[in-house]
Amino acid sequence: MSNSNLTRRGVLKTGAIASAGFALPTIFTASSAAAYMNEPTGGSVTLGFNVPQTGPYADEGADELRAYQLAVEHLNGEGDGGMLNTFSSKELTGEGILGKKVEFVTGDTQTKSDAARASAKSMIEKDGAVMITGGSSSGVAIAVQGLCQEAGVIFMAGLTHSNDTTGKDKKANGFRHFFNAYMSGAALAPVLAARYGTDRKAYHLTADYTWGWTQEESIKAATEALGWETVNAVKTPLAATDFSSYITPVLQTDADVLVLNHYGGNMVNSLTNAVQFGLREKQVNGRNFEIVVPLFSRLMARGAGENIKGILGSTNWHWSLTDEGSQAFVKSFGTKYGFPPSQAAHTVYCQTLLYADACQRAGTFNPCGVVEALEGFEFDGLGNGKTTYRAEDHQCFKDVLVVKGKDNPTSEFDLLEVVEVTPVDQVTYDPEHPMFAGGNLGQCNAG
Repeated sequence: MSNSNLTRRGVLKTGAIASAGFALPTIFTASSAAAYMNEPTGGSVTLGFNVPQTGPYADEGADELRAYQLAVEHLNGEGDGGMLNTFSSKELTGEGILGKKVEFVTGDTQTKSDAARASAKSMIEKDGAVMITGGSSSGVAIAVQGLCQEAGVIFMAGLTHSNDTTGKDKKANGFRHFFNAYMSGAALAPVLAARYGTDRKAYHLTADYTWGWTQEESIKAATEALGWETVNAVKTPLAATDFSSYITPVLQTDADVLVLNHYGGNMVNSLTNAVQFGLREKQVNGRNFEIVVPLFSRLMARGAGENIKGILGSTNWHWSLTDEGSQAFVKSFGTKYGFPPSQAAHTVYCQTLLYADACQRAGTFNPCGVVEALEGFEFDGLGNGKTTYRAEDHQCFKDVLVVKGKDNPTSEFDLLEVVEVTPVDQVTYDPEHPMFAGGNLGQCNAG
């Protein structure tokens, strides 16, 4: 069903309400608003959790599912409430969403765009999901975000780091809490220059899809601006498991830094191969050879083992943060599962709460009401400090962490050390920045 009366900002005006100190958007009421896709009619509402349960990012997907299930429990009033207790918005009370019990269905993206779209389509058409969330690959996230825009449901992106998700491929129905490749470069490059010098020569190995491309572009731009030279940049297949043939050519250059624009199992394998080839013991240009992993997580650090020690990178969030929200989430997650959550778990838990809260504040599940409630929304209490969902591109802006592999970890979970919390102002960019050009949010679609 199309509804020409609904636009990205132009919802039917029925008056504004105010609660918890927020200026709330106008809302839809049953009597004034036309039907929208998968409008809940019973006592429950269904969310679709679409994650990689197989493939190179399956570890991230498993942790995302754990966090999604925890979020549903908290929304339904079960457990200790987690970050509902620390969230600056106080609309969520453990009574579901708008009085409806939260239920969910799951799908396996397989880290493949076609499979991800198919599972999301099934959840929307067969299961009645009113919102789709998830993903640990930007290629998948962009594909599913496009599908949700076409179908008329909200997409709350999970782990997706490509600039394109909220750049050239942004959509009115899509929102991203996770940081992006530009932010990694802006946070990481000054630390790299301070520790390794400003006259380094870098060789990039890059996952050959949207995330890898924009990560390489971002790190190259940020490091070259500080004096680094890029010797070469080579694309590698996402399906690759042995990177030996890509490591050998590095030894034949005068590069003294290897930048691994890889994630998940790809990063574990490429880093392992690099160490096996002796790069960490090598000296070039009179200095120690260094390896950099621009984006990594505790799950990847665990997979890499000893090889991760001392390696610098960036991360969206880490369980060692001491703010009230982070520790509330760590406690809830750890009590339920027996170990601390990953950054993937954190971002999808936050996305679920942010969606539910937007519905509460808007007084509707109608996607256009949710869009208006999220655009420009400022909040705190979910980790990473004060955060804004920028209206122009639906990207969250918050502090970014620079981390390194711990030299002397105390447990299998204590693998990363936060070396710098980069303030949000340092990673903020203009919506028209060239790396994000070419996209248009368009109008919200209610189905």
